[in-house]
Amino acid sequence: MEEKRKHPRTEINEPAFVSSGGSVMHCVVRNISPEGAAIDVENPAFVPQRFRLVMANDSSVVHQCRIAWIKKNRIGLTFVGEA
Repeated sequence: MEEKRKHPRTEINEPAFVSSGGSVMHCVVRNISPEGAAIDVENPAFVPQRFRLVMANDSSVVHQCRIAWIKKNRIGLTFVGEA
């Protein structure tokens, strides 16, 4: 498959949270770049189209995200600016 990203993704395995409208859901960040990330969640149906991704190990790291794609329990995210 041809790589379409401007920045390569860094493989990680870090806990994080999907935060939107007062609700919070646990997720795991599988890879990340300056432009986006891929996360694993228990049920993608409960993840809104736009949300904040908050890193569990450092809650000062917050990304505004929108969903780019969903494949089973993995969601591809695009960062859309500052949170």
